[in-house]
Amino acid sequence: MSLKVALQMDPIDRVDIDADSTFRIAEEAQKRGHELFFYTPDHLSFREGHVMARGHRIELRREKGNHVTMGPQEDIDLADWDVIWLRQDPPFDMGYITSTHLLDMIHPKTLVVNDPFWVRNYPEKLLVLQFPDLTPPTMIARDFDTLKSFKNTHGDIILKPLYGNGGAGVFRLEHGDRNLASLHELFMGINREPLIAQKFLPDVSNGDKRIILVDGEPVGAINRVPAAGETRSNMHVGGRPEKIGLTERDIEICAAIGPLLREKGQIFVGIDVIGDYLTEINVTSPTGIQELERFDGTNTAELIWQAIEAKVG
Repeated sequence: MSLKVALQMDPIDRVDIDADSTFRIAEEAQKRGHELFFYTPDHLSFREGHVMARGHRIELRREKGNHVTMGPQEDIDLADWDVIWLRQDPPFDMGYITSTHLLDMIHPKTLVVNDPFWVRNYPEKLLVLQFPDLTPPTMIARDFDTLKSFKNTHGDIILKPLYGNGGAGVFRLEHGDRNLASLHELFMGINREPLIAQKFLPDVSNGDKRIILVDGEPVGAINRVPAAGETRSNMHVGGRPEKIGLTERDIEICAAIGPLLREKGQIFVGIDVIGDYLTEINVTSPTGIQELERFDGTNTAELIWQAIEAKVG
């Protein structure tokens, strides 16, 4: 089966080919004989009844500094293609949301991965709210007094933007910390969105586990250990990836959320687990498959394409 595959992502010429999950997915697609087209979200458009993209047909190679060859710029009608990957990084702002609305217009006749309707309705820090028995105490609020009450109840908390990513803007407020008011003023001056607060989990010092699920089934995990003096374990801010297996609790969490992910067309998902608690369900642009392949030999990109080809076929 040869498929026509379009990648909606951040600039492909700037990715780290040893870490970027989208590059690995595209590389595997090329290996399987699929045709590749690349465009950035700002070149997605709706034109008189057609969802269009302006970009380039591409060929990839695992060669640093020379990993992509682009054909001439051209316009394509995305309805003529078999698979569209929604893979640009957050922030999950109105630009991101608009792209999901446009891609909704061609899905599922053209398979969009992940299903844009549910990407829009299930951003990372909101889907977990449906599983309160699996998560640490959590609050979403904009009102200062409400957030202050949560801080007074739990003492040591994490405060972060609701629609942020990569560890940006994540703060730990320990017992006795007096910065909540100042941080609230800072965030309120930036945008009109609520904040998310969670009880701090000391187990994060042992790592924040990223578990990869393909079509609702766990395929493996990596552990992300915070750098010295850091609370955040994100690899974007210096977190160190380590080999790790799945515990019984991890499998229990995946069994609880997997059926919903599969039902809602979330083929490639990365969840975050600290100790025994689920903290995020990443459906927009999850990462970690290259690290998992290096540690365990698990070719997640192959498993993803097997799932996609079965759906398209």
